[in-house]
Amino acid sequence: MGLDELCRLAARDMIAAALEAERRAYLDAHAAETDERGHRLVVGNGHAGEREITTAAGRVEVAAPRVDDRREGHRYESAILPPYMRRSPKVTEVLPILYLRGLSTGDFAPALGEFFGSQDGLSASTVQRLTEEWRVEHDDWSARDLRKLDYVYVWADGVYVNVRLPDADGAQDRLCLLVIVGVRPDGRKELVAVSDGHREDTDSWADVLRDLRDRGMTAPCLAVGDGALGFWAALRQVFPGTAEQRCWVHKVANVVAALPKRTHPQAKAALRGIYTADTREAAIDAAAAFADEFAKWPKATAKITGDLDVLLAFYDYPAEHHKHLRSSNAIESTFATVRLRQRVTKGPGCRDAGVAMAYKLLDAAQDRWRRINAPELAALVRAGATFINGQLRERDETDETTSLEERAA
Repeated sequence: MGLDELCRLAARDMIAAALEAERRAYLDAHAAETDERGHRLVVGNGHAGEREITTAAGRVEVAAPRVDDRREGHRYESAILPPYMRRSPKVTEVLPILYLRGLSTGDFAPALGEFFGSQDGLSASTVQRLTEEWRVEHDDWSARDLRKLDYVYVWADGVYVNVRLPDADGAQDRLCLLVIVGVRPDGRKELVAVSDGHREDTDSWADVLRDLRDRGMTAPCLAVGDGALGFWAALRQVFPGTAEQRCWVHKVANVVAALPKRTHPQAKAALRGIYTADTREAAIDAAAAFADEFAKWPKATAKITGDLDVLLAFYDYPAEHHKHLRSSNAIESTFATVRLRQRVTKGPGCRDAGVAMAYKLLDAAQDRWRRINAPELAALVRAGATFINGQLRERDETDETTSLEERAA
C-alpha cells in the first residue's frame, strides 16, 4: 500500500470519526425530548449511502450518519458534510488561487487530477459552474445593507493579478482589484469590498466608496493604504472626515528604491527607528535624523519628510493597535500567493470570473484573520476617545472619560 493510499484512508477515518462525534453531540443535546409515550424524538438512523468527497488527501468514500428528528420543523444537517457536498472547503479555496495565478479553467483537471486521485469534478465545465455560483454570491454580497455594520478602521489596496484581459483598444491588461478590509468595533477584521477597478484611479475608488456610503456605511475613523493618490483623493470626496495613514511597508520600499544599494541596511534601520518610536515627538526627531544622515539623496528623504503627518497618524490611536495600523498587511498577506509574479496566463481571461475568484479567496481567508490587539479599545475609538501617543488622554473631567467607556460598552 502506497503513501497516497494511506493518506486517503487516514482522511476517510478522520472524517468518519468527526461525523460520528457530531451526530452524538446532536443526539445528546436533545436526549430529553420525548413524545407522549416517552419515546425519544431524536434518534440515530443508520448511515446514508457512500459518496466520494474530494479532499486535500485525494478522493475518499464517506458514509454520512443519519438522524431521525421527529420534531416538527426540525431536520438534522451536518455542518461538516452538508448534503450534496462533493469537495472539501480547502479544495474550494485552492481553485481561486490557481485561477488568479494564471491557470485556465481547462487546465484544472490535468493539473490536479493526479494529486486528487481522479479528474472527476475538476472539468472546465464544473469550474465554470462554480465560478458562476461565486459571481452570483459576490453580486449579492456587494449589494448587502451596511446600515447595521460599522468599521472603525479600514485598509485599502489595489491588487493586480495575472488574469490578462482585453481593454477597449484590444490590448491585454492585468486585472486590478480594489479591496477594502475593515475592523468592527469588537476588533474583528472583515472583508468590506472587492471590486474591479480597471486601474487605481480616483474615479474607480470613488465609485467603490460612494457605493459603500449609499448602502449605509458610516465613515471610518482611519483609513490605511499605500501612496496611490487615487484612493486618497476619492476618500476626501466621499468620507472627508476620515483620517489618513500611509502604509509604512510601501513607504520603506519606495525610500530604499531611491537610495544606493550599499545604504539599504542603514536606511532600513533608520526608518524602523521612526515608526517604532514611543512617541510622535521621538518619531519626528528620528525623521529629522534620517534626513540629515541621507541628505545626499534628497528625493529619498523627501518621501519621509513630505508625508510625515500621514505617516505618523497612528499615534492618535491606541498603542496596542499601532502594529496593525502601520501597514496594509491584512490585504497584502492574503494575496501574497497570487500577486507580484512575472509569468502571466497566455490568453485573455474573464474579468467577472477573476473578481469572483478573488472574492472567494478573501471570503475563505477572513475566517483565519485574528482580531486586532486589545479589541475592546476599538469601540472607544469609535466613541470619540482621544489618544495621545497611543495612550488614552487623561482628563480632569473624569466623568467624560467614564461616559466614553460606557458608550463603548
